Parts: sequence; structure tokens; C-alpha cells
Amino acid sequence: MPLLPGLADWREAPRVRVANDRPIAGDARYVLCWLQQALRATDNPVIDAAIRLGNALGLPVLVYHGVREDYPYASDRLHHFILGASRDLAAGCAARGIACVRHVDRAGHREKGLVYRLAADAAALVMEDQPTFVARWQGERVAARVGIAVHAVNAACLVPPAVLGDGIGGRSGFLRRYEPERAAWLEAVDEPAEVAPYAGALPFVPDVLDDDLDMLIAGLDIDHSLPASAAFPAGRAAAGDRLQRLIGKVLPGYAVTRNDATRREGASGLSPYLHFGVLGPREVMRAVDAAAAGAKHKTKFADELLGWREWFHYQARGLAAPECYDRVAGWARATLAEHEGDPRPEIETLAAMLRGETRDETWNACQRQFLRFGWMHNNLRMYWAKRIIAMTPDPATAWATACYLNDRLSLDGRDPSTYGNIAAMFGGAPGDTERPIYGRVATRGDGSTRRRDGGDAWIAAAAARPVPPVSVPTELPADRYLRREYT
Repeated sequence: MPLLPGLADWREAPRVRVANDRPIAGDARYVLCWLQQALRATDNPVIDAAIRLGNALGLPVLVYHGVREDYPYASDRLHHFILGASRDLAAGCAARGIACVRHVDRAGHREKGLVYRLAADAAALVMEDQPTFVARWQGERVAARVGIAVHAVNAACLVPPAVLGDGIGGRSGFLRRYEPERAAWLEAVDEPAEVAPYAGALPFVPDVLDDDLDMLIAGLDIDHSLPASAAFPAGRAAAGDRLQRLIGKVLPGYAVTRNDATRREGASGLSPYLHFGVLGPREVMRAVDAAAAGAKHKTKFADELLGWREWFHYQARGLAAPECYDRVAGWARATLAEHEGDPRPEIETLAAMLRGETRDETWNACQRQFLRFGWMHNNLRMYWAKRIIAMTPDPATAWATACYLNDRLSLDGRDPSTYGNIAAMFGGAPGDTERPIYGRVATRGDGSTRRRDGGDAWIAAAAARPVPPVSVPTELPADRYLRREYT
């Protein structure tokens, strides 16, 4: 089916995917824009697409964002971050002249099927095109069930994956197609709404979220053992502060310091804000390009933000379930399976791993970053993921454990980038040596951190950080990561 009115001639049209074969509804009140993770009001291609369609139809745009209690790993940490972003989303939409309504599912305030009920009065639905976790399967289910046209829009990447075509088999091939396209996608223009904000009837009473979020979240049926992260405050202002920190403190030495987990200025810390769409990659790269830092630092940062992150997004779109173990390279799964019966003297319990109380001090230092901050330095993530292979009974359990810890604890979990990174640690390039447990999968030591000036002391202090007494599940939710059919 062709793109809806106003979208076919849009310069951002390659971001748009027709998600079903339904028509535009007549006698509609608005164009519905449903957001799950792209929680920003500016430089948001999902909102811009909805506005273009609304202008073409002479209809206002209604932005909807809802948060349920029963999404996987719902916790104080994730709810605080999501709802803080949602509060700023609504304010930003108001500044753009469009209505935004929110709903937080909770006892005494249940509203089942709100997307469907809102769609009943909509001409069409514009939603995010997200390739992983809840956002993916919910989007697919809604597109299949509603009776109106649905378009999905990519807001997570600088260069729309559709521009690159299909069939790219490796990162070098990806970069060859990607790099020539990059400059063409740096310009951001927020589409002006030509129709007054929607102020009509709604099938529910929206939440305002201007009151104390702590009190609201405390009353929810979610995981209260995992508190909000003080290191990563929610919202646009905090994201802007992180971006300014990148420009002023991180970027000037990035090529040298990025692998040093002992230095605070060694990482941008933007990944939580990118995962939930509080910032977009275009906004970040425009700030980087305008910065006074040296070219080698800018180039290395762009390689990390775009060359790796967008490669992982591209990969995810071609996978039936990016979080499943079968996405790991076939040779790696085969060599790990050949060594599945090897003695494993370093096996740890799930409780010890979850709480960062294993026999491996460096691994505990990594895990306690997740526990305390909801984030882990990328150099530590590589050691952390590799070691899990030896700390669990078999390769499939290792994969499920890594994904579970990442998804539950990290603000940037449940993401194409984090799944891609874990898959690279389970596969990547084959090693030269056949080792017990790992086979030809390369191992990784902690020397890159311990050899730093003060590295041993940093690891000891990090491994001893106080962390919340997070609850331990009765069993690992392995099925979520070992089968393609997500439920």
C-alpha cells in the first residue's frame, strides 16, 4: 500500500513503513500518534509524520503514551525514568501546539485496550517502528487488529535503515553503505501543526503527572526492590545536562579515555536517554559536530554512536526475535555446544550474580554498576558478558542470564544495541585457541582495567559499593530469551 497523504513527498519518508493494509477512516476526530519509547517532543519523526498526515487531512494530532504495570521487569527504576520523560513529552507537545495524553495503569485506574479505544476515533495511527522487546510485539499486534491505516516510523536511528537496503552481512559492509548517507540526515525540522490542538472527548480520564511521581509509583504493583537511579535522572533537562557534559568533558579526550572505566569522563552515559528516545542521535551528532573537540575524538565517538549502535539496530530489524539465543553466530553456538559438558568450577547461583556477590571481584564491580546506577561502562560490559559463559551451567542459560540481568537492571536494556553487544561477546570473531567451556569463542580478562593507574583499588571499591537488596526470582525467565515467540 502507498504511504498516506503528506508522507510520500516528505524528506523523511524512508523512515516510514506501512504496517497494515487498512484504509484511512472517515468521520474521524484526529490522527493518533502512539509513542512507546520515542519520548521526546522535538526532532521526533513519529510526531512529525503524524503532523504531516494531520495537516493533509485537516485533523489535529493526538499523542498518546501509556505505561502498564505488567510489562516485563516493571520497577521503580524504569517507571521513574519513563514517567519523568513522559511528563516532559507532554510539555513539549503543548509547546508545539499538539495535544498529548497519558495513562498510568494501576489499581483503581485500569483502562484496558486504550490504544484500540483511541483508534476508534482516529483517521489513522502513526506509531514507532521499534525492532525489539515489548514495543515490537505490541506494535505488530495493534497494527494487525485495528481497522484503520497504521504507519510505523523509525525515530531511533540517524539514517533510516530502509535507505541502506537489505542483505548487509557484516559491519564493514554496513559502514560502506552507511557513511555516504550520514550527512544527508543531520538536518532536523519540526513540522508545524496547522490544525488547532485536539480538545474533544476522550474514552478515559488522562493522567496529568504533574504531582509527586514518587507517591504514584509507590502505589503500583511493580518491583519496588530496584530503586530509581540517582545517577541518571529522568527527563529532557537531565538529558541536556548529559549532552553538555559530553561536549565539555568527555568528547575532548574521547579517543583516549573511552576504554578506561576508572575515569568518569571516559563515557558519555547517553545510552539510557537514547534508549527511551529522550534524545535522538541527530540531536547528539549535531552537538558533536559543532563542538571544539579534535577530529579524532569526534570520529571515534561517531563510530560508537552511529557505526555500532545503528549497525545493531539494522541487525535487529532482520531478526525474528533479537533477544533470542539463536541470533548468536552459528559457529559460536556450535563450539559452545561442543563444550557444554566441560567441568565448570566457577558456576555461581543466580542470587550471587544478581546481587554482585560472586567469587570474581571484577565481575562484581561490573554488576554493581548495573545494580546501583542502571548502567555499565561498555568496556566492563564486555568482560561481564564473557564471564557469564563460565559462571552458568550451559551456553543457553548463560545467554538468558546475561539478557535477564541487562534487561531488568539497566536503563538501556531491552535494546538492539545491548542485545547486539551481548551477541558479539558470545560470538564475534573466532579465537585462535580452543579453550575449555568457551571452545573457539574468545575470552576476555580484566587487565585493561587492572593495569590502569589505581585500577586494582578502583575495582575493589566498585565491587564493595552498597547496592539495593534486589529481590531474586524463583527461577530465571529463560524462555523469553530462548524461543522466537515472545509472550
